[in-house]
Amino acid sequence: MIKQHSVREVVFVALFAALTVVGTMIKIPMPTGAFAHLGNAILVLAVLLLGYTKGSLAGGLGFMIFDILNGYAAEAPYFLLESFIVGGFVYGGFLLYKKNPQQVWQLVVISSLAGIGKLLMTQLKNTALLLFLGNDLRAAFTAAAFKLPASLINVVTTILIVAILYFPLKRILKQ
Repeated sequence: MIKQHSVREVVFVALFAALTVVGTMIKIPMPTGAFAHLGNAILVLAVLLLGYTKGSLAGGLGFMIFDILNGYAAEAPYFLLESFIVGGFVYGGFLLYKKNPQQVWQLVVISSLAGIGKLLMTQLKNTALLLFLGNDLRAAFTAAAFKLPASLINVVTTILIVAILYFPLKRILKQ
């Protein structure tokens, strides 16, 4: 049986996808060539407010649209997959608090789990890419680690933004 989705659900997925695009466009360039951005915070908020599937889909679509519009089309499918994996880390943390975090510190824990997922995925992706380009495992892993500062900045900004915005957004979306 095909599940019917309400117009409200579709609109919220589209809204969070658009917010992810905009959040990712707010870039802080790093010396490594990577950049820090606010898109991951939107992904975490989307998962917390819309649920795992809809939130991860919204974030993934937003990252894909950003990539396609900004010359990273080859990486777009990867970021859809990464959104579901990082979303799984978020949702796992959300379940720790029975889908109802009450304190800011709980949001910090959930966002930190998202950060761990993001750092793991970034390290794996960059190591795999460098292995594909002919590096040995040790060199690839080490070189990939040098690209992590942008992701670390993303983790910290995600923790702060989620801690500030989750409770007000939750109240607004309940109306």
